[in-house]
Formats: sequence, C-alpha cells, structure tokens
Amino acid sequence: MFNDASSNSDVLVASDAIGMGLNLNISRIIFSTLQKFDGVEVRDLTVPEIKQIAGRAGRYKSNFPIGEVTCLNADDLPLLHSSLDYPSPVLERAGVFPNFDLLYMYSRLHPKHGIHKILEHFMDNAKLSEHYFIANCDELLKVAAIIDTLPLSLHDKYLFCISPVEMDDDISSQGLTQFATNYSNNGLVRLREIFTPGTLKVPTSHTALKELESIHKVLDLYVWLSYRLEESFPDRELASSQKAICSMLIEEFLEGQGWQRPRTKRLTQKSRSISLISQETRQKF
Repeated sequence: MFNDASSNSDVLVASDAIGMGLNLNISRIIFSTLQKFDGVEVRDLTVPEIKQIAGRAGRYKSNFPIGEVTCLNADDLPLLHSSLDYPSPVLERAGVFPNFDLLYMYSRLHPKHGIHKILEHFMDNAKLSEHYFIANCDELLKVAAIIDTLPLSLHDKYLFCISPVEMDDDISSQGLTQFATNYSNNGLVRLREIFTPGTLKVPTSHTALKELESIHKVLDLYVWLSYRLEESFPDRELASSQKAICSMLIEEFLEGQGWQRPRTKRLTQKSRSISLISQETRQKF
C-alpha cells in the first residue's frame, strides 16, 4: 500500500504483526500501547519486539531513510526510550527450517519415500555448523503422517504440512484432513462440505468455548489455504465472515467471565446464522 506511488493512503492501523519483516515506506510509527495479550497474560512488549516494530519507520533505501517513533500515551515514552537504547541481544545460534526446495532435492535421491519419511531422513542426516540447528518439525511430521497416503504432489503435501494447524486439537486436525482429502479427490474444496447449517450461540461452558475456538482454527486454516490455492478454496469471504462471528461470540463469553475486551460492534442475531462442523464429518476420523 505505502509502496504504491499512486496510493492515497496515509495511515496504516496494524497489530504488532507489522514488525514481522514488512518493508514499507513509513515515516513514523505511533504505538497505541506498549502492552499485549500473549495468550496467557497482558505483558509489556519485549525489547526486540519494540525494536522490530519501531524499525518499520525509516527503512534503508525507502522514501524515508530516517524514521520517527512515538507513543499515544506519554507514560509509555520511558519504556520506549529505554528499549530503543538497550543493546540488542547477540544471537549465538539460528534455527533453519526445511523448505520445499531442500526437500524436493532430497526426494530425488529417495523417490520411493513419502513426505513423512523424507522429513525424518532429512532431519536425521542434516549436518549443520555449530551456529545453526534444525527448527522443531514435530507438527510437520504429524501432518505428513496423515496426508502421506493421499494422491497429492510433494509440493501440495508440503503446503498442507506447513499450514497453521494444531494437530493435537481434534477438530482442527479433522478439518485439515477433510480439506486435504477433498482437495486430492476433487481439486475443489467448498467450505460447506464440512459445515452444516446451524446457529452458533455464546458458549455456556469452557468445553463449549474450546469447541468454538477449534472451529475458529478450522476457519482460519481455510482462509490460509485460500490465499495459496485460490481456485481450489474459493470460499474465503464466507470463511472470513464466519471466523469473525466466532471471535465475537468468544469475546462475549470472556466478557461474561469478567475479562475486559475492547468494545466492538455486535452482530444481530440474524447475522449469527453460520455453519458448524458436522457430526458426520467428525465421526469419519
């Protein structure tokens, strides 16, 4: 957006994800807060996180070689200043991840092996210097073990392996398995194939909350796949809207438990008519 000379956009509102390697023509970063909820507690941003986000302003060879950083709240300025002045930690080792090109070359040496065996062999035999280590690939291996028998290309199998799925979550893993199976059979995955019409309600128990969170993960997975296999996963808009509804229902439950959440516009009851993973689909796995 900011790299497009014809764009009329002057302001970008973003989460802390903006610090994850985006190179944009940004002259100023303004922190609305220096805290975040990390899934467990609300905490201060770490020094590396603050530096990564602040570093989006004033990129080398951009339109703004010198950037500016500030905060909405003056009380946050001391933490911002101390973090920017604090020396960056020295990384003694770096993790490397087996990308597709490496696995493809390795598969040429072992043409009869499936992706699960290829991953295992690669990690067992990879030789690295003392400055590197193989990143944790447990989730990749769990996915590979499930989809290895499907008639998919190595590239497609790798894509499913690196997708954002929690294989220890039953509903999430069932969703991925169904997506991969339908894709291998038909080359087309409609969201409604594993969802049945229904109306979601605000969870009334922690068990119901966990199920709703799992459904949210399945919808997020569909959206992720739709950006990489756009023609085969055409229901991105539907998945995104249902994911947003799940988020709002989860938020309502948490508010009822005493959690404080930013106020958002509530959807009408009519808008909450969405689909649930069918019992029939769950029983297949």
